[in-house]
Amino acid sequence: MVSQARPTAEELEQARDRTVPDVAAPGLRVLFCGINPGLWSGATGRHFARPGNRFWPALHRSGFTPRQLRPEEQRELLGYGLGITNVVARTTAKADELTAEEYRLGGEALTARVERLRPHALAVLGIGAYRTAFGRRKAATGRQDERIGGAEVWVLPNPSGLNAHYTLDGIAAEFRVLRESLPPQET
Repeated sequence: MVSQARPTAEELEQARDRTVPDVAAPGLRVLFCGINPGLWSGATGRHFARPGNRFWPALHRSGFTPRQLRPEEQRELLGYGLGITNVVARTTAKADELTAEEYRLGGEALTARVERLRPHALAVLGIGAYRTAFGRRKAATGRQDERIGGAEVWVLPNPSGLNAHYTLDGIAAEFRVLRESLPPQET
């Protein structure tokens, strides 16, 4: 794993097909679920690590955290009742390198993880990933009708800088709708 802030091209290539450990615990308020880790995340061991990824700013702007956390502070999410996992565990340069079968199997593994961890809500960050992993071709952004392992299911915009359909403010607004729907955090 890379200790410096910016991985070299060689380190990024070596990160291909690695996994990044979940930041999770039982009983979270929200378990955020990325599509799969990118090479920066694989090289650093940190979720949403690539500069330009809008997860951390959106999380803060939506009111989930009192300040903008950095990827190296990801474990602090647990203190806010938040966690991170992925639909597919292996790192790739782009999500389009994943197969439909990987998404389907990832959906099964995610279901088992949610059943074990029992978060209040599961927030899948990417409509295409959700549709493919769970066979819900007509799913739309927002709260879903189904529950997984008792958890509310939300589909929110993918915060990757490659997602041109949403601005940072648009992503934060969608995150805020989820946050405002949650019961008050127990202290």
